[in-house]
Amino acid sequence: MYSIENVIYAILLAFAVNIVLCPVIIPLLRKLKFGQNVRDDGPQSHLVKSGTPTMGGVMIVLAFAAASVPFVIKGNTDGIAVLLITLGYGIVGFVDDYIKVVKKRSLGLRAWQKIVFQLIVTAGFAYYIYNYTDLGTGITVPFLGTELELGVLYIPFLFFVMVGTVNSVNLTDGLDGLASGVTALVATFFMIAALGVSTLSPVCGAAVGALLGFLLFNSYPAKVFMGDTGSLALGGFVASTAVLLKMPLYLVIVGLIYVCESLSVILQVGYFKLTHGKRIFKMAPIHHHFEQCGFKETKVVAIFYIVTAIMCLIGYLAL
Repeated sequence: MYSIENVIYAILLAFAVNIVLCPVIIPLLRKLKFGQNVRDDGPQSHLVKSGTPTMGGVMIVLAFAAASVPFVIKGNTDGIAVLLITLGYGIVGFVDDYIKVVKKRSLGLRAWQKIVFQLIVTAGFAYYIYNYTDLGTGITVPFLGTELELGVLYIPFLFFVMVGTVNSVNLTDGLDGLASGVTALVATFFMIAALGVSTLSPVCGAAVGALLGFLLFNSYPAKVFMGDTGSLALGGFVASTAVLLKMPLYLVIVGLIYVCESLSVILQVGYFKLTHGKRIFKMAPIHHHFEQCGFKETKVVAIFYIVTAIMCLIGYLAL
């Protein structure tokens, strides 16, 4: 186990790495013309963001890895697993971003390709759990403090949690600072939950520090976007951490924003097909619906931060 001092060191180290990396890499991304392509069917107010450097998730991943390594090199296998899963999903996101930005194919990887790669990364994680941990097939039930034994359903549930969370975080990344700020709060929750009971606390601290450093440049008006490189990596981090702490059900609480973003898209698409063109929301994901209702982008982000902070507090009560 690690002390609170170790966790603080991890936060500060990751934060410092991003403070150094961002001013160096952002101009490089701009020079390489790795700019965001803003779709015409999105909010018209976002068109001014076209050309803003993207693929900034590389900086999140690098800072996270740099601050995690000192705490995983001495036999912290769970920490190594989270690091590798984060990198694995980050690579999938990087390929997607590369196709969008460099190859100029607006949709990046095809949906089936993205899902296949995500399933491969998740399969590697499942292999680790079954062969190198004594995690079992039980998960903690919030508020009750008991374990729900899933048995043979554990593997399907694992794949659902991993792929579902990764894509939900990806959908959340649509406003300046939204995904990075919300995930920093969620990572803080897991960091505190892991203190004294798991070796993952400094790894979570590294994620917090990396996100805080990135947020300085990603908050409104954003100088850089994380792209799928960052959002898929963050989804992999959040999901794998929750699974290894036996707390995937807590994602419904502390990750309520992720859930709402994902559900809004599912409901919108489903209702659109069933009614042949009608919509529930003015635009999905739901953060765009609020924008279309007249809320300023910064207001929506602030509200989503507050909701996440409150849900994290509820999450602590549920421990």
